[in-house]
Amino acid sequence: MGEANRFSRYAYTVIVLFLIWVLLTASLDRQELIFGFLLSLFVASFTYPMFTSRGLGNLHPRRLAYAAAYVPYFLWAMIMANLDVAYRVLHPKRPIRPGVVHCKTVLKSNTGKLSLANSITLTPGTITLDVDGEDYFIHWIWVPDEVLGAKTEEEHVENASRNITRPFEKFLKVIFG
Repeated sequence: MGEANRFSRYAYTVIVLFLIWVLLTASLDRQELIFGFLLSLFVASFTYPMFTSRGLGNLHPRRLAYAAAYVPYFLWAMIMANLDVAYRVLHPKRPIRPGVVHCKTVLKSNTGKLSLANSITLTPGTITLDVDGEDYFIHWIWVPDEVLGAKTEEEHVENASRNITRPFEKFLKVIFG
């Protein structure tokens, strides 16, 4: 790794740690900002090698735009899933058809795969049970007919992936490359 690359990784780590500091303290007091920045400089000096491999390249405008768009999209998906689960719980006949489905992801980075697994699990009605390479095994509260009635394993995986992983992946593959 070249010196510029090391500096880029260090600078990116400082920026992210400082932003986390500001969000956690919820304060714009000058003394707290100075202390948080100095603490970020110190912690980043030990953690930057394991924190990022791209460095400041992570701050590419396209990635930032997709990340900014992902937050409201994810919140909307979470709200809709909450309403769906609430409907199923409050419905007199409890219309659930639980099952474990197999999905595949197109994401290559471990961070992207982790973000996808967390997005699925944080959306009510689905829980990521296992991730093995590109394979995800997900418990789903309502497995639709198109997945249950699949004639082949490939058709099952494609139908489940189209419903569960693909909506998140369109954002995450740009954010995490």
